[in-house]
Amino acid sequence: MPNSVVRLGPATFVRIPAEGVIGAAVMIALPRRPRVALAVVSGVALAALTVLNLLDMGFNQYLGRGFNPVLDWSLLGDAQSYLKDSLGGTATLAATVGVLVLVLLLFVLLTLSTVRLANLLARHPGTATRGTLIAGVVWITCSSLGLQMSGVPLAVDRTATALKWQVRQARNTLRDEAEFQKVAKVDAFGNTPGSQLVPDLRGKDMIFTFIESYGRSAVEDPIMAPGVDRTLDTRTKALAAAGFHAKSGWLTSATYGGSSWLGHSTTMSGLWINNQQRYRTVMASDHMSLTDAFKKTGAFDTVGVMPGVQKGWPEQKWYGLDKVYNAFQLGYKGPKFSWSTMPDQYALQQYQDRVHSKKPAAGKARMSLLILTSSHQPWAPIPKMVGWDQLGDGSIFKGIQAAGNNPADVIADTAKSRQEYGKTIQYSVTALTEWLTRYGTKDTVLVFLGDHQPIARVSGNHASRDVPISIVAKDPKVLDKVDGWGWTDGLRPAHNAPVWKMSAFRDRFLAAYGSTPHPKKG
Repeated sequence: MPNSVVRLGPATFVRIPAEGVIGAAVMIALPRRPRVALAVVSGVALAALTVLNLLDMGFNQYLGRGFNPVLDWSLLGDAQSYLKDSLGGTATLAATVGVLVLVLLLFVLLTLSTVRLANLLARHPGTATRGTLIAGVVWITCSSLGLQMSGVPLAVDRTATALKWQVRQARNTLRDEAEFQKVAKVDAFGNTPGSQLVPDLRGKDMIFTFIESYGRSAVEDPIMAPGVDRTLDTRTKALAAAGFHAKSGWLTSATYGGSSWLGHSTTMSGLWINNQQRYRTVMASDHMSLTDAFKKTGAFDTVGVMPGVQKGWPEQKWYGLDKVYNAFQLGYKGPKFSWSTMPDQYALQQYQDRVHSKKPAAGKARMSLLILTSSHQPWAPIPKMVGWDQLGDGSIFKGIQAAGNNPADVIADTAKSRQEYGKTIQYSVTALTEWLTRYGTKDTVLVFLGDHQPIARVSGNHASRDVPISIVAKDPKVLDKVDGWGWTDGLRPAHNAPVWKMSAFRDRFLAAYGSTPHPKKG
């Protein structure tokens, strides 16, 4: 069995497994008790590898990478929560029970089958021996000649290869933990005094915003791009009419399809955080985040608006945020839109009412971190823009949510998923830029970007990991500071605009706005 859905086909199941041939030879030679014991162990091992293979398929399809048996078990709980928010508790419970029953059956039936086959070989040793020899000769011949069917080799050792890969991955994961701890202790700006951090942004109204799943495919895919590009061009003109201008480029995200927190922390830390282990290491470290740099200046109040946070969030300390508003602290009385707790427009208006419209502490400016959620999968139902003065407590969205698509219908339809995904990006960009033209000031500086590409079923199996990033400001001096970056004017980055790793942004941004490096060495 392959570890990717796209490689799953009839030709996959007519291959000759080397492990099967060797296993048959060993079973024929063993006495009864050792034979049964080996058959049981083999059946259990085969079932375990099949489960890992199926997890690989799911992770490759949704996150663009294989399943890591050391780190990724905790993500299964997140997946269950996502299903509950998207499809409801009953459907999620049924799916969970169904999966558990299937896994149990897989272990029981594969073990029983292996024992039965071992006993069958023992009862017919002559036939079994001849069959095993023939299979072995055929395997060697096919392997030597490189014979294939529909592009798939006939002679394989997939199980042994998969097992070696899992062992190697586990070993590399454990090694990476120790190495990354050393990397996280090194910081080019770790010892920079607050007085020498972002001096060129003092007095500015700084806002960093992540748009969920806003990836390069939204801007360049032939199905999704036309609508998204029209929105980006229209909003660029609207911003210009309000006195704002923008420059845009590309960042290569550390994650894909999900695990948004890895993209957030990579951008803010300047470290490549592509797994949960690295994330935990950084959150427990004193490595400076970009947001914390503003706090360390002593010249900024720092606040976060996180409508996707629905439980305790100890990461607040590492991000250097004085105050955080989670999903339950924004007064929303309307319906959820699948996973998204509230529409972006409502979250932005609450940010305006609770934070942006208030003056910071005496003599200070403000730095804000916003995480928008309306473009989170399954992209159904989708909120619509309403009058900003009609938002109230969000009850106005009840009718919009009820009239929207059923998440189960969109999840099951790839073409529809791609179309609806594009619409959510248009909505989020419109909501954010309308907020800016309505409430932004001469000192407002908005940096917004995507956290990762959407899942492979939407972005494609060979999509890049790139996401758009834009800096928007009224003050021309702000954009002049990044003029040498080669970014594109406006909200839509050109195809050939520079592409940086997401981890490069923090240090480039700090340097562009006058920060002086004082390295901290591990």
